[in-house]
Amino acid sequence: MPTPIRKGLVPLAFALALPVLPLAAQPAPPTVTVSEPVRRNVTEWEEHIARLEPSARVELRPRVSGQVERVHFRDGQVVRAGDLLFTIDRAPFDIAVESARAELARAEAKLELARQEIDRTSSLVRERFAPQAQLDTRRAAQRDAEGGITDARAKLRQAELERSWTEVRAPQSGRVSDRRVDAGNLVQAGNTLLTTIVALDPIYATFDLSEADYLRFARRGARAEGDAAEPVRLRLADEAEFNRGGRLDFLDTALDNRSGTIRARATVANPDLFLTPGTFARLRLRAGEGDVLLVPDAAIAADQAARVVMTVAADGTVVAKPVTLGPVVDGLRVVRGGILPEDHVIVAGLHLARPGARVTAELRPASPPRLANAQ
Repeated sequence: MPTPIRKGLVPLAFALALPVLPLAAQPAPPTVTVSEPVRRNVTEWEEHIARLEPSARVELRPRVSGQVERVHFRDGQVVRAGDLLFTIDRAPFDIAVESARAELARAEAKLELARQEIDRTSSLVRERFAPQAQLDTRRAAQRDAEGGITDARAKLRQAELERSWTEVRAPQSGRVSDRRVDAGNLVQAGNTLLTTIVALDPIYATFDLSEADYLRFARRGARAEGDAAEPVRLRLADEAEFNRGGRLDFLDTALDNRSGTIRARATVANPDLFLTPGTFARLRLRAGEGDVLLVPDAAIAADQAARVVMTVAADGTVVAKPVTLGPVVDGLRVVRGGILPEDHVIVAGLHLARPGARVTAELRPASPPRLANAQ
């Protein structure tokens, strides 16, 4: 009987004699950098694609017919209002003016004769040597002569006006296009296109507002005319900053049925005439002003349905929060909703964070200049 007990104790003693192996080491949570959102009072801007257009466009056509005598400008020249551009042969119009003056002289002589006849007839009527009817006829002739003078003077002014139209002058300042006729060509009043002038200072920037943008604009009580018109900022394709300023001066009366947008226009100063019609530019329109939260663009991740930021909870757990984004301000992205000022947002090491996983968060004191420069 003692033998079986001894046999059972041998495996137990052998197991107790084996060394105790340590448990497998758990990997440390990955380290990420977090920062609290920057809270700042900012002016938000909406960006639109604008097309530059001249503030005025004039197709220059002659007001009288005749032969072009001389062209007084270079193609593409900048002209001022009143500058002489074309001269039309004025000889036929000089003749018309002389003829009108002769007609006026005849009308004046006719009036003088009518007055003399009235004076002679009046004395004869008083002495009863002539009937009253004869005096009435002389007075009617005088009124006819006075009407003739008025007509002759009007015809003289018309002739002088048409002669002045032989000098075709710029109706306003701007850049003139190429000439469409040369000296020696015959032009027809109102039909022949001489050239085109476009006004460049100021210049228009036209763009389209979506229905949502228009409603946001209207609810802010913003204006598109007058001294309180909304300011805009502009930059060209090769410019990095929105250094050009203007004001919204026109908003169309209705939204387009097909595109669902409404046409808007801003006036931009162009004293050096550098801005050219037809050029595209990026335009910023003020969207609002107030306290907002900002995070670096690098902290924004894409989910299947929305944009999210990864935050770290107090226990080190990664939490994904869907956010509503706004524009970029000074290198930081405006977050309109979805996070709180005290949230710890992952700004570096985002590829190491997974929702629900644990991480080691290193808080980096955030200031707007540092974040903006890092961006």
